Amino acid sequence: MQTKDLSLLGQQHTEYKQDYAPEVLEAFENKHPDNDYWVTFHCPEFTSLCPITGQPDFATIHIHYIPDIKMVESKSLKLYLFSYRNHGAFHEDCVNIIMKDLIELMNPKYIEVVGLFTPRGGISIYPYCNYGRKGTMFEKMATERLFNRTFDYK
Repeated sequence: MQTKDLSLLGQQHTEYKQDYAPEVLEAFENKHPDNDYWVTFHCPEFTSLCPITGQPDFATIHIHYIPDIKMVESKSLKLYLFSYRNHGAFHEDCVNIIMKDLIELMNPKYIEVVGLFTPRGGISIYPYCNYGRKGTMFEKMATERLFNRTFDYK
């Protein structure tokens, strides 16, 4: 594995950014770009702030993607998601920004991000967004997954 571009992995002292920090994201080379396969991240401790009230919002974030040439390094993803802790953004904004930042970093074949936000004011919000690379079978897959989405959340 080429690690010359990975600066966070193995660090003795980790700096936790206190506001939105897409610059902490790092990628590495996919050793199997000829295979289509899923990579899934599950972040049960995501927090952000309501941009209006400043109150904390808590969520479990699920990221599923099919890599191409690059893959996101997990520690950098952890630090990136942590950087939302003091960032004011609506739930829908959070998942879309996360997805767009990961697309910019890796240019995956396909990606989807789901936010399972805990109730506030008696309402839970579960935003979902996805992307399939234009002009490929993954573009069609994104459309199908978006419109055939099941909402079996407990």
